[in-house]
Amino acid sequence: MMEEGGKAMAAYLRPREDGRIKDDVAEDIADVMKTIGNVAEYWLADPQRTVDAQSRLIGGYLSLWSSTLRRLSGKKARPVAEPTTRDGRFVDPEWSSNPFFDALKQAYLLTANWAEEMVEDAEIDAHTKHKAEFYVRQIASAVSPSNFVLTNPELLRTTLASNGENLVRGMKMLAEDIEAGGGDLKIRQTDASKFRVGENLASTPGKVVFQNELMQLIQYAPQTESVLATPVVIVPPWINKFYVLDLSPEKSFIRWAVKQGLTVFVVSWVNPGPELATKGFDAYMRDGVLKAFEVAKKASGAKEVHAVGYCVGGTMLAMTLAWLAASGKKAGVRSASFLTTQVDFTYAGDLKVFIDEEQVANLERKMLEAGVMQGRHMANAFNMLRSNDLIWPYVVNNYLKGQAPFPFDILYWNSDSTRLPAANHSFYLRNCYLDNRLAKGVLMLAGKLLDLKTIDLPVYSVATREDHIAPAPSVFLGVQLFGNPGRFVLAGSGHIAGVINPPERGKYQYWTGDAPTGKLEDWIARAEMHPGSWWPDWFSWIEELDGRRVPADTRIPGEGAYPALEDAPGSYVKVKS
Repeated sequence: MMEEGGKAMAAYLRPREDGRIKDDVAEDIADVMKTIGNVAEYWLADPQRTVDAQSRLIGGYLSLWSSTLRRLSGKKARPVAEPTTRDGRFVDPEWSSNPFFDALKQAYLLTANWAEEMVEDAEIDAHTKHKAEFYVRQIASAVSPSNFVLTNPELLRTTLASNGENLVRGMKMLAEDIEAGGGDLKIRQTDASKFRVGENLASTPGKVVFQNELMQLIQYAPQTESVLATPVVIVPPWINKFYVLDLSPEKSFIRWAVKQGLTVFVVSWVNPGPELATKGFDAYMRDGVLKAFEVAKKASGAKEVHAVGYCVGGTMLAMTLAWLAASGKKAGVRSASFLTTQVDFTYAGDLKVFIDEEQVANLERKMLEAGVMQGRHMANAFNMLRSNDLIWPYVVNNYLKGQAPFPFDILYWNSDSTRLPAANHSFYLRNCYLDNRLAKGVLMLAGKLLDLKTIDLPVYSVATREDHIAPAPSVFLGVQLFGNPGRFVLAGSGHIAGVINPPERGKYQYWTGDAPTGKLEDWIARAEMHPGSWWPDWFSWIEELDGRRVPADTRIPGEGAYPALEDAPGSYVKVKS
């Protein structure tokens, strides 16, 4: 274990010694300490508040001590603190049956709950409180007794039974993961050896029919005798790779849509390097979204397209439609579908923890030096939003149990991160998250003032109930800003699983109801719940807008106005960060 640990330490130190990595851990720790210090200052400023805070914690410990003594004497005692039903850290029976581990678990839960209450009850400004809540959750998750060998009964049993072999295997994987991260820990969440983009992921047949420096446009081959006359153009987020919509064949939204008789085009964004540092939102709009519309219409011979935007791709689609309206231009967009898309960032969730003037300025300084934001930094931020699901279970499983994770296509995609151009990312952070200028109607893009009310074409908007990236209340509030709020659908599960939910699996559910107005809770109370996937509902909506069909042999990729450049999924999506 010491030998493998030495390899891990060498992998960590090597890029720092030769200058490839400049650590900014001190800045992060300083912000954490400053934020939590504001909470402590509130409680310590008044002696009575200080006593109250101490009494809450000590009172809980005394109750736990009394409860533990009763259990040790053979009597039954009700738990003083219990984990939530969704907390998977303490499922091992010994966490409850063994008085020592039970007391340890409850002491941890008491302390963590007390710390969260201290933040919740502190009278400080809203942004600082939001940051403090997030940081306290991260610290509490990190120090959980489930994360350490000597305080986790399952890990203790595993270590004793294998004479420590699990720790040797875990240290070996730790060294490999630090090496794979170029000196930073890149936690493996799946068995990456089981997946190949273009083979068992992103394998829907099609051709790249256009490319420029920002994107490739893929047209998929028809799989039905006839197809709907109006094609679909999908604008995915540039923060991740497009094949989240074309995972394994049984999970692929794109493959399913093609099998329904849709001609599907999708934008595959470039994985940018420093040479694209100055490419901003206007360039991504003109050379990305608008160019995709133009090429799709010419390639298919159609006069209109159905536009679909996912996550920040939907945000860009909304800006593009508002820009077209302000410019008096027609792009031939028949309808717009927004999947987990925010245009009003008032309720943008925990990602706003990372967004304030000081943090954005620091990030812009780093991006100015590198030209891009490294994909791993964004991936780490997303993982931290759900650290008890996406970080600590893998730390325990990989490095302490010594078990390699199972193959899982979504987690492979999640780890296949992309870089972000400095200008584009800075524009997005400042105008959306920091100042919320799009929702306020004061955002200028490519010389035009954007007004979401001018988007009056048919709209289909999907939010997911457990979304931690584009929270459902945020999506619901934003869609009300459109000139035509259209059809709002609330799907079960989260940002990825709620969207990538094939009908054949029969999982989750979705709600439909009145036009989106007021508060989400009131809308849900009036809505109708349907079992399964929202995909058929969306397709029915598309078909009702324009059910005309044309022979499929008129939509063969590469046989229209644009010859095929290469097979789908193209080369851009295969570039690693």
